Amino acid sequence: MIAQSLGRTIVSTRAREIGLRIFAALFIFTLFVGGVQLRRWTGQNTRHVRYQHDIVNAFYWGQETLKEARRLSPGDASANSWTGLFRGYLALYDRVKEEAYDDDYGLDYPPLRLLTMAIWSKEVRDGFPWVDNEHPKLVNPLLKINLVCELVSAAAIFFLVRLCVQRSVHAHSTWPTWLSREHRASICGLAAASAAWLEPSMILDAHGWPQWDAWILPFYLFAALVALKNRWFWCGCLLALGAMFKGQLLFVVPFFVLWPLWQKRWVSALRMLAGFTGIAALIVSPWLLRTTGAWIGFATVAGASLLVVLRYRLPHKVAWLTGILGCVAFVVGAFTGGSFAWFEIGFLYGTKHYPYLFISSCYNLASLLAEAGWSLKDDLLSAHVGSVHFHFTLQWALRLFFLGAVALCARGAARHLRNRDPRVLIAITAPWLLMFALLGQMHERYLVWGAVVSAVALGVSVRLSIIHFIISAASTAMIVHVMLVDKKLDPTLRAIDVLHDIRPYASVLVLVCVALYFWDALGWRIPAFRRGAVKTGTAPSLSLGPEPEEA
Repeated sequence: MIAQSLGRTIVSTRAREIGLRIFAALFIFTLFVGGVQLRRWTGQNTRHVRYQHDIVNAFYWGQETLKEARRLSPGDASANSWTGLFRGYLALYDRVKEEAYDDDYGLDYPPLRLLTMAIWSKEVRDGFPWVDNEHPKLVNPLLKINLVCELVSAAAIFFLVRLCVQRSVHAHSTWPTWLSREHRASICGLAAASAAWLEPSMILDAHGWPQWDAWILPFYLFAALVALKNRWFWCGCLLALGAMFKGQLLFVVPFFVLWPLWQKRWVSALRMLAGFTGIAALIVSPWLLRTTGAWIGFATVAGASLLVVLRYRLPHKVAWLTGILGCVAFVVGAFTGGSFAWFEIGFLYGTKHYPYLFISSCYNLASLLAEAGWSLKDDLLSAHVGSVHFHFTLQWALRLFFLGAVALCARGAARHLRNRDPRVLIAITAPWLLMFALLGQMHERYLVWGAVVSAVALGVSVRLSIIHFIISAASTAMIVHVMLVDKKLDPTLRAIDVLHDIRPYASVLVLVCVALYFWDALGWRIPAFRRGAVKTGTAPSLSLGPEPEEA
């Protein structure tokens, strides 16, 4: 009888395992196909309200790169080659800076996004020389890039949630007993990835608008994943790559510097900065090292650094060498006439381009302040020290408020990591939500990053999952509002009025939701509402603690 019962148990377990795998495979396949079809449907049915300005702007600057290539090339054959394209690409920033009136550049693309648009424009012109900016096929290659980035982001969220839930010490008593910890972690990860893949605001932003905001999500999410695995050097590399596509990623980079600092792991923070500096210098080195003397100076320091690293037994040799060479490239570029137009145009100009508390329709603190009569440059404090005048504006107050909140999020991440709590996922999400909620000069689209990343809440708690869907709805509503206002079709006028009227109330709702996320990111509990400690007989075999230092 015991043998028969044991045999039935073994068969039942195997059958259950096979059944789960088949169901998961079918679910993932259906989810993928459904998501692709939903994006295709969104692109086809939003053409009448498509926000063409960003498509036209991207194609315009791509064409300007090609024009610069033709101007600098000796003949048509050279101008139409890839060498000619890169020649024009490297010269465009300087030309735009020289021709700009009153520092109004018009161009605000970081280097890798400008390169992407230049390559796309070349391919379009080579294949369809007769098309204009309004041609619907024009944007298809960029939509495919959006699709890939969205898919990779969903996969990253799956791995993030599975890792944190799998390592958590908190048992979920509501789960069936026959589901192992690994299965529970995979189910939570799949639920979060599904919510991110089907995120309506991201689909509308990437395929209805369309915009290129989805490009930086994979870099941020995988940077968080490798940070949880204590691969801080690669975390910095990924963040630098993402920032070269869209500068808004720089707002949340301090989180990854402060996170290891709260753990008193100074070397980890330096490794992260080394990776960030090295990759950034590698990408912009054609602008920094423009003369033979610059390359000779850089090569000399690089050779000396390499000899030192090889001679002495130093940990993390690759990280230190990369960081040193990155710093040397920037210093040599500054002293040998290197161009920093890429930085001024691609990054700084965006912070000055729209000197308003908010742009279009935003549900955040800045829009409420604007309703109360404040403006971005209002002085909160002025001081005179001799001939120097200090002005502390509302813009800087919001920036410092945001930076302080991010520092607390980093502290919360370190605390949750130590306590093996999956709420470390909430701490990773919070900087994106705080950026939109607190900072000025936000576009309505900028909540899409928080809406996607907050899908990790499906692996943490039901309450935070509900808040995620509220944030998702608010992000979608703002994007819809701007798209409808741009066209102002008769059937949509009533919807425009409704979305305009609810903005103050929606702003308060979004701020409340962000505050709840922030509170969970901090990990604080009011004593009167603190739950009893979880009693465990033995220490868990899995933890959210940092892995050993990488070699």
